[in-house]
Amino acid sequence: MYKRVLLKLSGEALKGDSAASGIDPKTVLAIAKQIKDVHDLGVEVGIVVGGGNIWRGKTAEELGMDRAQADYMGMLATMMNGLALQDSLEKLGVSSRCMTALQMNQVAEPYIRRKAIHHLEKGIVTIFIGGLGSPYFSTDTACVLRATEINAEVVLMAKNKTEGVYDSDPRKNPNAKLFETLTFNEILARNLMVMDSTAASLCKDNKMKLIVFNMNEQGNIVKAVKGEKIGTLVTVE
Repeated sequence: MYKRVLLKLSGEALKGDSAASGIDPKTVLAIAKQIKDVHDLGVEVGIVVGGGNIWRGKTAEELGMDRAQADYMGMLATMMNGLALQDSLEKLGVSSRCMTALQMNQVAEPYIRRKAIHHLEKGIVTIFIGGLGSPYFSTDTACVLRATEINAEVVLMAKNKTEGVYDSDPRKNPNAKLFETLTFNEILARNLMVMDSTAASLCKDNKMKLIVFNMNEQGNIVKAVKGEKIGTLVTVE
């Protein structure tokens, strides 16, 4: 159904079932295999990965750290995750590139929009790391902006052990209701915590589709790309 997608991966998911922070190689490889399945369909794939498995804003707050300093540390965490994912993709024979919003020439290309589109057109999985290179912006906002810049048809938001968007936290409320469809206006009005308000507004303004689904079930990314009924579909209207 979709020819070019932007996949947003939860950093938390990369640690697997471990209670500790960090990157679990088996989990990263399993995710890479799902991405390969999508790539093998001929779909052009861009990826933004979070950094919550390595560094979280709550930790910085507890340390009394300056917000900008903490955000830069978060950007470095996304770089580590992106490089780990790239390595797993390459092991599976999938050509990939990491493009960074922060200068790190030894390990990743600088982000240049036209070059990113060129990579995608050549069938190269392109991983956008380093957020937007500026503090005060989340990886949710980074993924929507990159999706808009590369002319992606949809943002696939792969959540860690969460089936989609609920009316309340399903981990705290067993009676939480899963939405099949939503609008960005509803997300903003009801303050649903699927993404931050800046990212939701950016999706709305650019008429970007969003599919929120559970990434832990094998094959779900392919299902989302094929347009099968899965998770929550969020649209402008």
